[in-house]
Amino acid sequence: MGLLGEQLKDKQRPDLEILQQQCDELNKAFTLAEIIWSESSQYLTKLSDTRKKVKQIENQQADIKKQYEVVGTLSKAASGRGNVRVSLERFVLGNILDQVLSIASERLHIMSKGQYRLIRQNEEYQKRNTTAGLDLAIDDAYTGKARPVATLSGGESFMASLALALGLSDVVQERSGGIQLGTLFIDEGFGSLDQDSLQLAINTLIDLQSTGRTIGIISHVSELKEQMAQRIEVTGSRSGSSIKMLA
Repeated sequence: MGLLGEQLKDKQRPDLEILQQQCDELNKAFTLAEIIWSESSQYLTKLSDTRKKVKQIENQQADIKKQYEVVGTLSKAASGRGNVRVSLERFVLGNILDQVLSIASERLHIMSKGQYRLIRQNEEYQKRNTTAGLDLAIDDAYTGKARPVATLSGGESFMASLALALGLSDVVQERSGGIQLGTLFIDEGFGSLDQDSLQLAINTLIDLQSTGRTIGIISHVSELKEQMAQRIEVTGSRSGSSIKMLA
């Protein structure tokens, strides 16, 4: 027995069929693991690409956010969602309204015997109210305080409305480049005035007429009719209404 025989003594002959089967199974497992590794590698590549795209989007969003901080702030301010909570439209209209109130207050001050002037609501109230900015108030010289226009009596409200209408017509002519409001019609309201207030209102209209405007008044107040040099009287009867021109 040679050296090889001695080495193989007491050794069992391997079952080649079983070993081949195990080898085949291991080869299959290796092949499957290789496929999984390849797919995982491709998936990792996709994830890396996706991460890069996400990073790019994040950088773009950061730039857009910086732009929005400027544009968004302007948009909020223009739409009335900023700190002051008055829209750009209301701000512009408020500027025009201030001009109207400046002129109207002069006439109302005279008609109310120096008691009233028209103003806009205070700034603090506007900041709390999103619909504010064009709200009116009355500056009462007798009390030294401002109060809502809703607290005016009927006659006082008429005087304030008349003053606003006249102030608005003046501002329209100033801002409209050539437009002339040569004729104004006022319908009723004089009956709610006391004698002194009625006379002050009439004097205001007479002063306005002296500037070249034609003032038309629709009223049933006798005291007012007597002071109108030119008028049309309408008389009703069972057979209908008739008119008479007086000059």
